[in-house]
Amino acid sequence: MERKAGTERRDRKGGKMADTTMQGTAQSGAGVWIFRVLLIAGAAFMVYSWYTPWWGASIAVLPGDDHMLMRPWGIEVIGQVRANANPDLWAMPGIFVPFMWAYFTVCLLALAASLFIKRRLSLGRFKLPLATLLILLVGLSYVVAVVLAYVIGDWRAGMADSNFIGESTIRHAMTGNKVKMTGYLKDGYYYALAAGGVLVVLGLIRGLFVRQPKA
Repeated sequence: MERKAGTERRDRKGGKMADTTMQGTAQSGAGVWIFRVLLIAGAAFMVYSWYTPWWGASIAVLPGDDHMLMRPWGIEVIGQVRANANPDLWAMPGIFVPFMWAYFTVCLLALAASLFIKRRLSLGRFKLPLATLLILLVGLSYVVAVVLAYVIGDWRAGMADSNFIGESTIRHAMTGNKVKMTGYLKDGYYYALAAGGVLVVLGLIRGLFVRQPKA
């Protein structure tokens, strides 16, 4: 009888442990999918900000607005501006466009890989999931790219004796007449900053959703 009772207690204990393990596995699986949805949304936000203009400028003597538009891969200008304004306002090195598109592609591939990679990196006493590192690197690099865009834009505008933000006077390349130009940040710039910040936050909180199963 005692032997039978002991066996029943062990069976009940084993059953409880199995139930706990199954519940933990189910919760972990749900957390993984929730995080994947959040990360995909963050990546989509990054893509949207990439295609939305970051900066614009209007020339007073030309009809309409946004005669110059800055995107991550360069500055787009209408034909009249290209023909008559100082190229220092918009011209970029030939390697810049393919470099930025390569950067964007690598970022998206890294985010896609982070959805499935389970490898962990040893950093001294700490073990950091490779997926977390990839997400953080993409988010931080995007924030840096957005800040550098402002810095480079301001520097290039200074080379052309104009202001990157606000009103300034530029000279017509052919006539030498002074023309008023107004530069301004567009919504895409703030979207890009926010997208980078969202990815950084997602990288930091990944461990709350994706947990290593306990032995």
